[in-house]
Formats: sequence, structure tokens, C-alpha cells
Amino acid sequence: MGLSVEVVETTELGDRSYVAHDGAVAVVVDPQRDIDRVEAVLARHGLRCVLVVETHIHNDYVTGGHELARRTGAAYLVAAGDDVSFDRDAVSDGDVRTAGSLTVRVVATPGHTDHHLSYVVSRGAESAVFTGGSLLFGGVGRTDLVDPDRTEELARAQFRSARRLAAELGDDVPVYPTHGFGSFCSSGSAAAGASSTIGDERRRNDALVEQDEDAFVTKLVAGLTAYPSYYAHMSALNRQGPGAPDLSPPEPVDPDELRRRIRAGEWVVDLRDRTAYAAEHVGGTISIALGDRFSTYLGWLIPWGSPLTLIGETADQVADAQRQLVRIGVDRIAGAAVGAPSELAKPEEVRTYPTATFADLARARADAGVHVIDVRREDERAAGHVPGSTHIPLHSLLDRLGEVPRGRLWVHCAAGTRAAIAASLLARAGHDVVLVDDDFAANSHRFG
Repeated sequence: MGLSVEVVETTELGDRSYVAHDGAVAVVVDPQRDIDRVEAVLARHGLRCVLVVETHIHNDYVTGGHELARRTGAAYLVAAGDDVSFDRDAVSDGDVRTAGSLTVRVVATPGHTDHHLSYVVSRGAESAVFTGGSLLFGGVGRTDLVDPDRTEELARAQFRSARRLAAELGDDVPVYPTHGFGSFCSSGSAAAGASSTIGDERRRNDALVEQDEDAFVTKLVAGLTAYPSYYAHMSALNRQGPGAPDLSPPEPVDPDELRRRIRAGEWVVDLRDRTAYAAEHVGGTISIALGDRFSTYLGWLIPWGSPLTLIGETADQVADAQRQLVRIGVDRIAGAAVGAPSELAKPEEVRTYPTATFADLARARADAGVHVIDVRREDERAAGHVPGSTHIPLHSLLDRLGEVPRGRLWVHCAAGTRAAIAASLLARAGHDVVLVDDDFAANSHRFG
């Protein structure tokens, strides 16, 4: 057997972890918090984990690396330049480690973070590079997370790091980034696909196609958009060496206790589909449907450390949500209720609001008292918007509720996901809402 790589996908955060192995021993790269998924890969292939390596101190999730190394007895490779409160194998540029027949070479690739590392894993003449938040598919990792004032400085470092990898590695070397599959840690012209090589990236990657460093930096900085507020807490948690998550079932919450929590203003989040929520929900709850962006949007909006109660259709749905949440450091929820709204609240506490299309909105705009709330990002609105609409990006909504007009509110985003969350927050605040559950790009001609 040659060098094999197993991919552990975390689509909800847009990240990938990897298990590189020779059939007997393994090197695990950037594992997520719920390491049981990695342990299942190791068990399935009969592998012994010898090295756990971190490309950087992550900003978008809590690592499982420290706990995986503890459980397996593997060496834990973390950049020597990073200030951490746990024991590790502190590695720097040029260091080499072995794992069975595998050789692991450390390459300094600063830019996404100050001490970012890439790892070239080889078996004989066969190699692969694990690039973390450095060289991604089509682009690179964003450079404004360490310090916004150093964005340009780190963008220049990112340009040079990407080009160093391309200069040192052959065209046929596979590239395995951690970010770039929907993660807010990525930037530039992200490319789709399950795989890439150094040769592929030479032909399409922003940092390799653009020959002028100044032009690359200008483009990268101009393309940076807002990122989730919970990122502010991830680095500190990862520097402490997080332990195993608690995925045991949360405390059951009965209707009386659910009512008390809602009246106290606590966050009670309904996991059902947005259209089901609009048709019937417990008044005072918030709609964040369980899906690929559940933990991202919940972590972005909820005040950090606030008690959180979930409402699911099934216990399995609650467990799925809980797994997503531990990845961003929400380790325990205050409780969960399972059932339909009619089972969890009195009839007079069950609420509804209408859904509509952009065609409906175009017709309704002729009526007095109709207000349109656009909750997309700044860059999205700049590309086109409903004339006369009020623009409040979803991540700013709770801080800007005082700016929301009175009257019926037609709430929209690009495709409905963020609008559904915003509509529930506005309804919770006492507004009369209509959820525009439709695709804006396909309907922008209605408002030209």
C-alpha cells in the first residue's frame, strides 16, 4: 500500500479533517471536536494513530486534536511559535517527524495566522501536502482574523506562503486544505471539487495566477466579508487544550418549564424546517433550522454563554444539533423539548406568519404600510436590492432592532435561510412579519 488519505468532512462548517496512513499507522490532520468520527476511520482501517498535527490555532471550530492525542498516545504537533497552555511537540519550519513508513515535513506558511504550518506527508516518492488555511482550492485563507489592523501584512505573507508551496512541490502532489468548502475562514475565488493538486492550483489559484503581489493583496482585502462573532472565542479555547465533548442527552424540558424560559427571554430555538415553523410555532421561540449552517448562524447570533434550549421533532434531531454545537464550543445546552408546537404550548401560545414569493412582494409594494427588510450582507446588497428596502444584515439585527420600521415587514435574504431566522427574531420582538422564502437572484428583474 502507498500513501492513503481518508477525508473526514464537516460540511456544516465548510471544513475537512484528514487521516493519512500507510495501512498500519496514521497521521491525523486538524481533527474536529467530535473525534469519534476520526476514531471510526482508524478502527475501520485497523490504524494506530502516531501523530496528530495542527496546521494552526483554529478560529472557526474547537479542535479535537488535544483529546485525540491524549486518547491514542500520539505525539501532538503544534507550532512552536503559538502560545498554548498544554504540552505539545513544538515544531517549526523544516522539522521532520516519522510515523511508521511515513515522513512528515513541516513547512512554515504564515498568513492565515502568524505561525501557520503546512505538512508534507511522504511515503517513498509519493507525497501529499496538508495546507490548512494557507493554499485552498482556488484561493487562500482569510487574513483578518488575527488582527484587522494587520490584514494587509498577513495577506502579503499569505501570497508568499502559497507561492513557496508551489515552488517546492511538484505538479502531481495532491493538496488537502482544511478550509475552503464553505468555511468563512476562506477568501478569494474558492473552487468546487473533491480534490486538487499543486498543478491544478498553479492554473487557477488567485495567489499563483496573479503575478503582482500588490494586486493580489488589494483583491483579497476588498473581498473580505463579515464572519461569525463566535470566532472571537475559538482561539482562546484551542490554546487551552480542549477535552472531550459531552454528547449525552440534554435535560428534558416540559411545557411549563418551556413557557417559563420563553417568558424570561431565554433563547429557545426551534430546529424544524422554516416553512413548518412559519405555519405553526410556539410564540417567543427562534427559528434556526437544523442544516448545514445551523451552528454557524446560532453561534453568530446568540450572546456567548447564554442558556440555550432546543425544540426538535425527534430526539435524534436534538442530538444532531448538539453535535454541531460542541464543534463551536457550546458544550452543554440548558435542555430540550421534543414534539409538535401543539403538544408543547397552549393553543393561544401557538403562532403563525405567512410565507411569500418575490412575485408576491412585487405586487404588495403598491400598498401603503409595506416595509421590506433585507438581511443579506453588504456585498450582496451592493450587487442589487429592492428599492426602498431597509438593509440590516442578519448578524446586526439584534443590535439594530430600534431601526426596524413599524407596520408589516416583508423579510428577505438571498434564498430564505437567513430571512427565516430574521423573521422569527422580528416576530419575537412583536413585529408583524412575512417571510419571503424565494430566490432573489432569479427575481431581481422584478425590482430593476
